[in-house]
Parts: sequence; C-alpha cells; structure tokens
Amino acid sequence: MAPSKYAGVALACAGVFAGVAHAGGDAARGGLLYSARCGGCHSIEENGAGPRHLGLIGRRAGSQPEYDYSSALQASRIVWTRKTLNEWLANPNELVPANKMVVQLANDARDRADLIEYLSVATRESDR
Repeated sequence: MAPSKYAGVALACAGVFAGVAHAGGDAARGGLLYSARCGGCHSIEENGAGPRHLGLIGRRAGSQPEYDYSSALQASRIVWTRKTLNEWLANPNELVPANKMVVQLANDARDRADLIEYLSVATRESDR
C-alpha cells in the first residue's frame, strides 16, 4: 500500500505526544499505528476514502458533514466514545453490519488502546 499523504502528520504528532502514556494507552504509539493502519483512508483534518476524524470523540457516528456514510452507520445511533471506538476497531462489521469499513485494523487490545488514546488527543477541535 502506498503511504498516505497524511502519514507525516501522524509521525509529527507522535513526536508531540512522546511520553504521553495513560492507563488507557500510549498516544505516541497510537499516532504511529494511525499513520500505518488508518492513514491510507483517514486523516484528522480532511475527508478521504474515509471520513476525517477531527472532533471524533463525542460525535454521533455517521454525522461528519460532507462524507457519504452507509445508511447502516447513519442509523446506528452510536456516539463515539472510548468504549464504542474499542468495539469498532475490534470488529466494525460486528458492531454495525453493512457499514463501509469492513477492515479490522486492531485485533490486539493494546493497539486499540493506543489508537484510541491518540484519537482522543489528536482529534480535539478545541486544540485547533
């Protein structure tokens, strides 16, 4: 897979988050995982093959403006929290059958915790 044009963003963020590890995960490692596993379709700032992630935590699934979500995700009534993100990353098709993201990117609990920690910090709109 070709590197995403956003790969450098996650790597730069990983440098900013170096040493920021919480019981829930390691944001620096999560940034590297985000770049490697998610960056081909997603970015924090822009919609691509997948929706942008800015403002993700606390947002209702399927509600990012200017992105064409599956009707299944729009109807899911899920709000993105650490818990729902953990379930989604473990198996998106199990959480919401017939959604567009059927790839499992984080089977490992540590990987999910690190990705979620990164997303909880990097996607905050108040930091922009």
